[in-house]
Order: sequence, then C-alpha cells, then structure tokens
Amino acid sequence: MRDQLITQREAVSREIRKILTDRANNFNIALDDVSITTLTFGREFTAAIEAKQGEATSAKLLGEAIANNPAFITLRKVEAAREIAQTISNAANKVYLSSDDLLLNLQGMNLDVNKKK
Repeated sequence: MRDQLITQREAVSREIRKILTDRANNFNIALDDVSITTLTFGREFTAAIEAKQGEATSAKLLGEAIANNPAFITLRKVEAAREIAQTISNAANKVYLSSDDLLLNLQGMNLDVNKKK
C-alpha cells in the first residue's frame, strides 16, 4: 500500500485536496493549494507491513529449508508430536491415542537421516 501511495502521489494529492477543500468550505475557508511534502505512516501501520514482510520471509526460508534438507520436515513432525504430547499430558482428562491418530505416524517414519532413499 505504501508503494501505491508513493507511485500514485498525484492522485492521492488530488483526493486530499478535494476532501480538505470541502471540509474547509464548511468553515468559510478557501484553500488555494494543497501539497504533500512528507508521507509518513503510523506505528501500527508500519508494524503491520513489517509483520507481513516477516511472514513472507519466514515462508520463503521454510520452503528453502524443506527443499534443501528433507530431514527438516521430519524434525518439524517430531517437534509437533512433542507439543501435542505435552498438551495432552497436562490436561486433566485421560486421552488414549495411537500415533496414527496424531496424523504424524512417527513409528512409520524413516528417522535415519544418513541413509539414502
């Protein structure tokens, strides 16, 4: 959005001029000209943009890690199973599941990362 505002500066300027002129007319003020000299964004907007860029970077790095090292996805599955087991073990209720029910099938996974397929 920021890039769009910068590239369409003239259109944005016209829209701001129209809004300000209409608003000023309510107070009997005549505006001759309106110029955008500095374009800044609030902290919340900037933080949201940076967060989106961080998500895109994370997704790219994750994709590269999976492509470069197939064992990475195995590690993530083991970590997910560990988190699920931790959550279930802390629950007040008793839960009985086979590893297949966790959708991870850790018993059937080849965890030997040195072995070629």
